[in-house]
Amino acid sequence: MKQNIHPQYYPKSNIQCACGAGLKRGATKENVAVEICSQCHPYYTGKEKIIDAAGRVEKYKTRAAKAHKSSSKK
Repeated sequence: MKQNIHPQYYPKSNIQCACGAGLKRGATKENVAVEICSQCHPYYTGKEKIIDAAGRVEKYKTRAAKAHKSSSKK
C-alpha cells in the first residue's frame, strides 16, 4: 500500500446546512456546506417544498407560456 496518498480525515468535521442545522460527522474536509440535510429534506420531514436550483422553475414557466402563446396563434 502506498504511503502519504490518503487525504487527512477529520473525525469531528463541521457540516453546515443551508437551513441552519449543524452536524458533527467524520469527513475529509474540516468544514462542509450542504444545501439540504435530513432535517429539511421533504422525504424525512413529510413536507413538500420546491427546491429551485438556478431559477429552473421560472425558466420552465416562461418557456411554457411562450409555447402556449405560439400555439394559440395557429
